[in-house]
Amino acid sequence: VEARVTPRRIRRALRRLVDQLPRGRGMSEVRITAEGDRVVVRDGQTAWQPDSGQLLLDFSVAELATRAAPVARRLARDARRAEEALSADHWFALGLDLEAAAPDDARDAYRRALELDPSRIDARLNLGRLLHLSGRVAEAEAHYRAVLAGPAPSPTAAFNLGTALEDQGRSAEAIVAYRDAIAADASFADAHFNLARLYERTGRRAAAIRHFRAYRDLTR
Repeated sequence: VEARVTPRRIRRALRRLVDQLPRGRGMSEVRITAEGDRVVVRDGQTAWQPDSGQLLLDFSVAELATRAAPVARRLARDARRAEEALSADHWFALGLDLEAAAPDDARDAYRRALELDPSRIDARLNLGRLLHLSGRVAEAEAHYRAVLAGPAPSPTAAFNLGTALEDQGRSAEAIVAYRDAIAADASFADAHFNLARLYERTGRRAAAIRHFRAYRDLTR
């Protein structure tokens, strides 16, 4: 597939990736590729779009995950039984390894990382995303709000909160969340798009046009 990623989108994705990687892990340790019009990061069997935080699971990875699931679950079970207590970093890394093959165990790993270090934004965002994907939207919302209550702005948490609120039919609150995401990062194209869509749905045509234009300019 021919890559059609704009330099601006690449720069935005790389900025977000710095915040998404575990502490002590550099960008040189993951594989960054352009696939069509999107930037994709691959870390082992896990792939995601850094500009939106969306986890990707294509057919080949899904098939591999199905085959790897028993091994992944055994790995998680052994970690829980380990005589030597694992650190928050180890539980987080295990969560990353388990996401594709054993998402339930990945959620447990992220929870354990947070029990040891409640300040880990990366673990909280990943846990919220997995809860959201499994349909436990209210629980995901709580984790996104916990990140946003911290001292550092998180456009990803605000955007994810917006999607969680939308999924619960709370469009007015979702608009506020998407606006917060844009306030934290004006180049967050997907937040502009979702905000424009909600504005259009609620009859605020001028605002919708403004954000559709912003989305178009950012992704052109």
